[in-house]
Amino acid sequence: MNVKQELARLERMTTGELAERYAELFGQPVRTRHRAYLVRKVAWRVQALVEGDLSERARRRAMELAQDADVRLMPPRAAAPAAPVATGAVRTAKVEAGRDPRLPAPGAALTRQYKGRTVQVVVLADGFEFEGQFFKTLTAVAKAVTGSHVNGFRFFNLGGGQ
Repeated sequence: MNVKQELARLERMTTGELAERYAELFGQPVRTRHRAYLVRKVAWRVQALVEGDLSERARRRAMELAQDADVRLMPPRAAAPAAPVATGAVRTAKVEAGRDPRLPAPGAALTRQYKGRTVQVVVLADGFEFEGQFFKTLTAVAKAVTGSHVNGFRFFNLGGGQ
């Protein structure tokens, strides 16, 4: 088998043909239809068959590394809220669902100096008011002020020290 010809042929194959070739080479069906992934995997297997696979020493080392690694099969669950410490009073803050915690409460004014003028934005429950106009996001306000795309939280220095 000529490896270069086989690799060139892979580029012309359809996704279905690549999946069939994968099953031939690996002895099991593939679970994805991602074309670039299939091309890489099939190309690797073709090259390994022709030129040789990993050495026995490399296989042993890989097994050693795999045994030491904590392999996670499922993503972690959402972290449960931390239990309050019983040493003092517990402070709680009410945060509206879906509201960014970096934003001040509705009714607050955000003020910033920009190119010699004072920019003042009023925080609303569902957006922002700037110069009598309603904006859905702070980024939209920052874009209206600067004329170019700017992150709204960064423009108004909101973000917890970022």
